Amino acid sequence: MKYDFYKSPFLRVSIKIDEGRMRIITSRPASIIMRKNIGKILSIFEGEKPAKIDSDRLICSTWLPPIPSLGFDRLVKSQLLSILGKMVPDQVTISITEECPNNCIHCALPDTKNQAKLTPEAVKFTIDQVLEMGTTFVIFDGGEPLTYPGLEYLINHVDPAKAICGMFTSGVGLTEERARSLKEAGLYSLTVSFDSAFEDQHDYVRGRKGVFNSAVEAIKNGLKADLLVNMYVVLSKDNVNELEQIYTLASELGVHELSLYEIVPTGRWMNHASEIMNPINVRKFDNFLSTVREKEGPRVFAIPQVMKATGCMAGRKWLHITPEGNILPCACIPIPYGNVYRDKIKDIWKKIREDPVYNAKYCLMRNPEFREKYLKVLE
Repeated sequence: MKYDFYKSPFLRVSIKIDEGRMRIITSRPASIIMRKNIGKILSIFEGEKPAKIDSDRLICSTWLPPIPSLGFDRLVKSQLLSILGKMVPDQVTISITEECPNNCIHCALPDTKNQAKLTPEAVKFTIDQVLEMGTTFVIFDGGEPLTYPGLEYLINHVDPAKAICGMFTSGVGLTEERARSLKEAGLYSLTVSFDSAFEDQHDYVRGRKGVFNSAVEAIKNGLKADLLVNMYVVLSKDNVNELEQIYTLASELGVHELSLYEIVPTGRWMNHASEIMNPINVRKFDNFLSTVREKEGPRVFAIPQVMKATGCMAGRKWLHITPEGNILPCACIPIPYGNVYRDKIKDIWKKIREDPVYNAKYCLMRNPEFREKYLKVLE
């Protein structure tokens, strides 16, 4: 089976499924020149498992629109424009509420204690603006977005011809009925967060008993509702030794993808920069990745490895909106450049793009010089 990734008179890029793996095929006169420019993007897919193969479409990842789709065409266009230096926020996360039943020790959301919520009108206007700018993935986040009244109404406002819609959740409150309701409203993918493969440890990190079981049930209910389901794990010194158990759990639950990220010193973890993963932890992560791709089970999306190819995506490909309406380069960089209640997002995006720091090769929040210089505004 072969799917067109990109097609023009000068270049054709296709993805062929060969023994369950994605293989990139380029052809037409400009392919050699263009392959050099887009090679970093294509390397993310080459030899990897797809998240899912339907009868009429390929889902490379829960983070991307399906192939074929108008949303994917928009994404490819934005990637080609980025080669020419024109960046758009492909992925926008909107933290619609601070409310959350959990008390995670590493929560990235600042402890404002305001219990702030974005108004439905502000969320809709934000969606309209970012879709106009070229965004292809709108993610609802929190707090816990399932606590927001009218969540389905907001999901339904994301035009499926332009972007896919996802949600990050701890799983608390996601019944089978609610999962079906979200699917009917237009939710494309469900991302459920795990901190450990073990119930007691997960509940400890989340600050409340029962959250592990809620997360497991959320995955089951999401799958029953025919949602794409992604298990999301933030790796730290505490759980990097659980990678095999985490993958086993993901396989047993039947998720489409397991996404792995490294803990970032931000939010409640802001003053824990010395406690992020050390070189030994990173080697364990790399060793796991070198073996897991040959195993039966879900696709693994290793975000740190992707960022080695693409660079830090804060303010380049990512944009984040807080429950107070502040516009940030990403969810991990708590520096407001504007506010959706008073500013046009495209103007703030231009302001962020004019700062050369947002072309970094590595995560900025792990850069001591960036933290010292830029985070003084928060003191």
